[in-house]
Amino acid sequence: MLLSPKSVDNPVFNLSHYPSTALPYWHPVKMSNNWPTFLQDNSRYPETVAEAVDRLMELLSGEEKLAISVMPEEGLIDLHFNLGTTIRNAFGLHEQGSKLLDSCNQTLHPGALYFSVHPDDASEVIIGKLWKELQI
Repeated sequence: MLLSPKSVDNPVFNLSHYPSTALPYWHPVKMSNNWPTFLQDNSRYPETVAEAVDRLMELLSGEEKLAISVMPEEGLIDLHFNLGTTIRNAFGLHEQGSKLLDSCNQTLHPGALYFSVHPDDASEVIIGKLWKELQI
């Protein structure tokens, strides 16, 4: 039986016994150090939110995924200046005509033709979808 990191019955990752201050902290330097090699192998920007999440799942270490998965959803804003900045820069969210930015726009505003989402909001969409993927 496969248990999620959030499961109280999981003997390996049972985090309910630890205070929140003992949980792993997000460490942006370690993650950022993985980016150059990864981006060299994946030089095309992701075009959809799902593709961006898939790339993050490949890139992030198990420890980083665990740290994100145990965060409360309302705490994801704390990732804005580290993981969020890295996503915005590495995935081309500031580029004119970004297909990923359009995908984030459609996620936030389904069917909208002229509503424009800011890259900051787009990175939050991607982080939110990553977090939801890690809850499974």
